[in-house]
Amino acid sequence: MINKLQWGILGPGSIAHNFARQMPSSTYGTLLGVGSRSQERAERFGDEFNIPRRYGSYEDLLSDADIQAVYIATPHPMHAKWVMMAAEAGKHILCEKPITLNFAQAMTVFESAHENGVTLREAYMYRTHLQTKKLLEILQDGLIGEMLIIHADFSFRAGFNPESRIYNIALGGGGILDVGGYCTSMAGLIAGSQRNETYLEPTQIYGTGLIGESGVDEVALACLQYPGGVTARLATGIRLNLENKVKVYGTKGFITVESPWFCAPPEGKANILLERYGQEPQRFNIPSEIGVYALEADNFARTIFENEPGLAVTAQDTLMNLRTMDRWREAIGMRYDGETLESQSPPINERTLKKRKTASMIYGSIPGVNKPVSRFIMGTMLEGAVQPAPQAFALFDHFYEQGGNAFDTAHIYAGGISEKALGEWIKQRGIRADIALIVKGAHTPYCTPEDMIRQFEESLNRLHTDYADLYLLHRDNLDIPVGEFVGALNELKNAGRINAFGGSNWSLERVDAANAYAQEHGMTGFSAVSNNFSLARMVDPIWGGCISSSDAKSREWFTRTQIPLLSWSSQARGFFVRGNPEDTSDSELTRVWYSEDNFIRVQRARVLAEEMGVSPINIAAAYALCQPFPVFALIGPRMLSETRTSLPALSITLSTKQLKWLNLDE
Repeated sequence: MINKLQWGILGPGSIAHNFARQMPSSTYGTLLGVGSRSQERAERFGDEFNIPRRYGSYEDLLSDADIQAVYIATPHPMHAKWVMMAAEAGKHILCEKPITLNFAQAMTVFESAHENGVTLREAYMYRTHLQTKKLLEILQDGLIGEMLIIHADFSFRAGFNPESRIYNIALGGGGILDVGGYCTSMAGLIAGSQRNETYLEPTQIYGTGLIGESGVDEVALACLQYPGGVTARLATGIRLNLENKVKVYGTKGFITVESPWFCAPPEGKANILLERYGQEPQRFNIPSEIGVYALEADNFARTIFENEPGLAVTAQDTLMNLRTMDRWREAIGMRYDGETLESQSPPINERTLKKRKTASMIYGSIPGVNKPVSRFIMGTMLEGAVQPAPQAFALFDHFYEQGGNAFDTAHIYAGGISEKALGEWIKQRGIRADIALIVKGAHTPYCTPEDMIRQFEESLNRLHTDYADLYLLHRDNLDIPVGEFVGALNELKNAGRINAFGGSNWSLERVDAANAYAQEHGMTGFSAVSNNFSLARMVDPIWGGCISSSDAKSREWFTRTQIPLLSWSSQARGFFVRGNPEDTSDSELTRVWYSEDNFIRVQRARVLAEEMGVSPINIAAAYALCQPFPVFALIGPRMLSETRTSLPALSITLSTKQLKWLNLDE
């Protein structure tokens, strides 16, 4: 028998009424408190549901030491802040859907829950009902043959009221976030059932819809394509009633779920109707002694007390589902405040951005750069970002809090969007003096001194700054004498536009030639080189014109010259996490890193990681950082968790013998 979870409700809105109404039938939970923005409303809600403790502020509710878990039911835009506040107060959290407005915010709140050691779940109540479990069993048993099409609708007709939450863009209004997420969640669950996954992310999304005068999506349709050939058609809205059913079509028949979201079909209807071609229909009635919200609360309690999540929405499910909704909204042009590059976007916790006292970052120096430079450098390509501004701000805020102050960008990245996002972030946070800003330009085919100067001015304009701490030529052009590049770079340095410069993807012979020219003519030479350097060797260059310096001759050169190396793909782009000779599904990973000697390096990294109590990716990063010459490792996380899991490498010291053993030198 498990204990009863002591609950507090944060935000006594309409959905909270449903939760509170069913809680008396919960087996594993009891309502202890409610918090509102007014004492009067808290008292009224407490009286209605016989809740003993009533608080006139959310903060007071969270300060109650007897409350173990909170159910957050505020309007959507307030979820992120109060999830983080609840996590910091040590409360387990069940947050109404959507857990946040977008994928970027969701990354941040899950990271906060991880840091504070609490359980965080998103409240899609249908997931914990036996009806959903039965649906998956029917699909996994192959009763409709090969699954091909999913139809999912959730829509309601609300009279237009610009002051209401659902029509208010500032309150996260619109159909996709309010009820469309049920459709994307269910479709991902069903599509994943054939692979024993609780959510499968679509490869393609096509969307259309109606954005009304209030600025929110009032009607929206989507067509989703999943790996393996499954297609889903979704419909949502706040201006019309639909059937609000789920149907799944296969080669041998189809399934109808009459009430997929509340799991309470109309009188005389079965929960699930299975119709196989040429056979009598089968009806599955799945009764439940308690309501769907009480089931959800009990499932949450079992997750905490017994680590039995059942079919509850996992953190990964939530993140993928929000990214799917981001893509759906992007397809119809639906954005909220703070989701554009130009809009003001404070840190999600609404506090002043600053380095944490617990930050473990270490620093080094680069000649000419007049500030310490973090040994991890944040790459800013923003690969795969659906919404570049929110994702960039979340990643950059987190990196800065960990003590990271160096950011690597380039004129070519995302057609300039990356530089604009970084520039807006630096400007809005007011931290330019604290940042070591690395700017790259003159990428092939625009690799001449003239192109460099033009691109440099464009980059500084995008970045809202008048200088770069370090400027790197992104590629080399062997048709241009090194002296022309060195001369142009010195002019920029003498004008105060750059503090130091170097080359990315430059051969070390050309760097020697450039520095020899600079010395002969009384000029400044290259202060840094940014080539690939990693424990794993590139079998085939990631991009054309790439140069790696991982070989013995290059290592000797850096050891002798002590010129700092800014190593890109320092962790081999996830090879030490995902590399598996039996799995060639990632064509780029396979092409660039798969080789017999690299897999031996992976095995050795795993052995050493086991001994040190870290991950193989940490050993790979430490290999770069522990060289006998200064190395700054570029990392390009797409998730906050990737930044966090990289940081332990900073505390690892590898001996010369270990470095040689890892690299197969002995």
